[in-house]
Amino acid sequence: MADEDVQALVDELAEQLHRSVAIDDPSVRLLAASRHFGDEDPLRVTAVLNRSLPDELTRPVLELGISTWTEPGRVELDVPGAKARLCTPVRSAGRLLGFLWLIDDGPVRLTEHEIEMAARTAARAGVLLHRDLLVRERSRARRRSILRELVSADEAARAAAAEELAADQLFGEQPMHYQVVAAHHCPATSAEAAHDIAVEVAVEDGLRAQPECAGLVFAHRSRAWLLLARPQEPTTRFLHAVAQRMTARFRALSGPDARLAVGIGAPVTDLGLVVNSYRQALLAVRAARLVPALGEVARWGSLGPYDILLRIPTDELVRAADVPPLARLQAADNDQQVLMGTLETFLDNAGDVKRTADLLCVHRGTLYYRIRRIEQLTGCDLRDGDDRLMLHMGLKLRGLAAAGRCQS
Repeated sequence: MADEDVQALVDELAEQLHRSVAIDDPSVRLLAASRHFGDEDPLRVTAVLNRSLPDELTRPVLELGISTWTEPGRVELDVPGAKARLCTPVRSAGRLLGFLWLIDDGPVRLTEHEIEMAARTAARAGVLLHRDLLVRERSRARRRSILRELVSADEAARAAAAEELAADQLFGEQPMHYQVVAAHHCPATSAEAAHDIAVEVAVEDGLRAQPECAGLVFAHRSRAWLLLARPQEPTTRFLHAVAQRMTARFRALSGPDARLAVGIGAPVTDLGLVVNSYRQALLAVRAARLVPALGEVARWGSLGPYDILLRIPTDELVRAADVPPLARLQAADNDQQVLMGTLETFLDNAGDVKRTADLLCVHRGTLYYRIRRIEQLTGCDLRDGDDRLMLHMGLKLRGLAAAGRCQS
């Protein structure tokens, strides 16, 4: 096995340098560790005992940007008891496969020759891990194909995929609750496309938020989705933990300003119905991308009017957003958008004059004047339910269309 070969490399380097050596995967989970030579610190001991570090320790490590390194570098963590380390990225064919660590603290520091030895060992480990990765990816490719069919538009293909998953007994024989969690990173620049691998890693890490949960991941470039399976219906707290772990891991890998939108579908109790949760999760992740007020994580059934509006295809949504009364109002509003903002606040608050005036920090008389002006320009009566509904939906559609254009 590749893991056993990597262990041999770690032990060999440790004996040559008389220092403890460890290799982690890209999420800083331990793959192999040598015996200690008296140079260990609490972090190394914790990693060996638990095969990983807790999030509060992993996060500052990844935030140093080591995922982008191509050469060995020195790491000094602001963590009590942590010793300085040499971090050597383990790569193959340009792909990050892990990190090789050597504690480099005390009076005797690593020499250039020893650092070169670490780099050569990391390169050899990269070849082995890449080989193992290819084997695992062939298996994952088959499961990805099944997952693709499980949510396809073809009912017969969905049924066949559900039967195949059931035959594999990946989720056991007991009844399960299935739920889809989708994630999407929308790169602002071509350089950010390099973060696509971080999407897959983040979603896979979300699966580990709760050890008792089974699941499968489908990833393609900047998009990924996770099929969760649990004997009990997932609680809000559980889903929050999964989503938070995804977004935190993505920021740790891509930078503190990187944003991963997450959407959660409703649970189902039949593999043949997973397509419903999948479609809901995609609509929810679309809401998280287009409606900043919803935050990074949006859950189907908690999107308010966007549960309905986001079912409209993008092209149709843009056309539906062309509401003539609002176009006239915007033209009269010039660049200040005072009347448009007043109308949206007024409608968002169900026509409550006192609350609207307080939120806008204006006198009620000023608000009444603006309402009359809005009615004159739009030709609508804000006491009429149909007119209010048309204007309110139009404002929401315009906001979605504008956000969609910014992200296209």
